[in-house]
Amino acid sequence: MRRLLSLTHPIHMVSGLTIWSIWFVGIYAGLSVACSVAPPEPARDMLTGINISVGVATLVTTALLLWLAWASVAAARKAELSRECYFAYVSAGVFLFTAGGTLFVGYPIVFLPPCL
Repeated sequence: MRRLLSLTHPIHMVSGLTIWSIWFVGIYAGLSVACSVAPPEPARDMLTGINISVGVATLVTTALLLWLAWASVAAARKAELSRECYFAYVSAGVFLFTAGGTLFVGYPIVFLPPCL
């Protein structure tokens, strides 16, 4: 189990996409439920509890993915085997790509009025 948590393990080549997909499903499910249960007044602008919640979730997810990318690069520099180094660098690239995807999708959701 300890080996599985190491950032040089190949499972981390898909863990960034898994984290991104959990965030994506979570914000859209939460947005849908919040809009059906307690929609904000249409006259309000983008500063609502829904947008603040989505923004915080986006920032936390992006920070986690960026930290994992940084940790993967650090793990790759310490790895002795070239295979482990390869897995860690590819994982770092996937973490960076998914962090960008999180910001790309989250930014318009945060700055548009919810429940259109």
